[in-house]
Amino acid sequence: MKVPAFFAAPLQSTLNLWRIGKTVMGIIFRHPITGTSIIPILPDGRIVLIRRRDDGLWALPGGMVDWGEDIPSTVCRELVEETGLELIKIRRLVGVYSAPNRDPRIHSICVVVEAEVQGSMEIQDKLEVMEIQAFPIDALPKEPMSHDHSRQLRDYLSGLTTLA
Repeated sequence: MKVPAFFAAPLQSTLNLWRIGKTVMGIIFRHPITGTSIIPILPDGRIVLIRRRDDGLWALPGGMVDWGEDIPSTVCRELVEETGLELIKIRRLVGVYSAPNRDPRIHSICVVVEAEVQGSMEIQDKLEVMEIQAFPIDALPKEPMSHDHSRQLRDYLSGLTTLA
C-alpha cells in the first residue's frame, strides 16, 4: 500500500526520530531496563487485562521500575495507574523474561507476578490504556497480545516459574 505524499515526510521523520531515540537510549543505558507485568486476579478468579493505546492489543498491566523503587512498590503503583485496582498481596513469582526483543520499544527485563487485587476497574492513565476488562480464565483473548504477554499468561496458566 502506498502512503500518500503528505503523510510520507512526517511518517519518515517520526521513524527516524524513533531510531535515533533507541540508539541514544542504548548508548546512555547500555543495560536493559527493569519492569513488571502483573497478572491481577479479582476475588471471583477473573484476570484483568488492559488494551494498550499504542498498539491496540490486550496486555497485562505493568510498567518500568522507577528509580529508588522496588518491585512490590512498582506492582502496586502500576496497578493503580493502569487499572484503578488495589493490591491485596503478591501471590507468586511467575517468571523473569529478558529476551532482547520481548519489548519492541527497548531491551527490558520483565518480572512477572500473580497478584490478588480488589476494587473497581477504572482507567487512570488514558494516554496509555484505552480499555480494561476482566476475563474468566476460559475466555481470555486469543493471541496476539502486546509484547510477550501471551507467553507470560501461558506460563502462568501452566503453573510454571520461568526464567527466559
